[in-house]
Amino acid sequence: MSTQPSKNLDTFENPNRARDYTIRIRIPEFTCLCPKTGQPDFAELLLEYVPEARCVELKSLKTYIWSFREEGGFHEAMTNRILGDLVAATAPRFMRLTAEFNVRGGIYTTVVAEHRDPAWEAPRPVSLP
Repeated sequence: MSTQPSKNLDTFENPNRARDYTIRIRIPEFTCLCPKTGQPDFAELLLEYVPEARCVELKSLKTYIWSFREEGGFHEAMTNRILGDLVAATAPRFMRLTAEFNVRGGIYTTVVAEHRDPAWEAPRPVSLP
């Protein structure tokens, strides 16, 4: 059975809902197509989130990211679409997606999109002596 690209995002139950903690997932091989030229665009994605009830399952995330390989879209649209799909699947307390696109025509593009549950308050940073 070979793995195929998929728009499905599977989740699993947060093993520690009582605690705010951050999950960071680095995705160094995101590819999509330029909507103007059809040429490939390459990016490194950094997903950071504080889960509520659900966490994203990594194999399904991999096949979901893979599903963009033959799809055209502007960097801003791709980043916000991916964030929206992940928020819909997991309903996190907080989620940030940073997409650092490789150089194209001498220009690097970084897009940062965030979601915050209005009922969630971020913990205060701890400053140790």
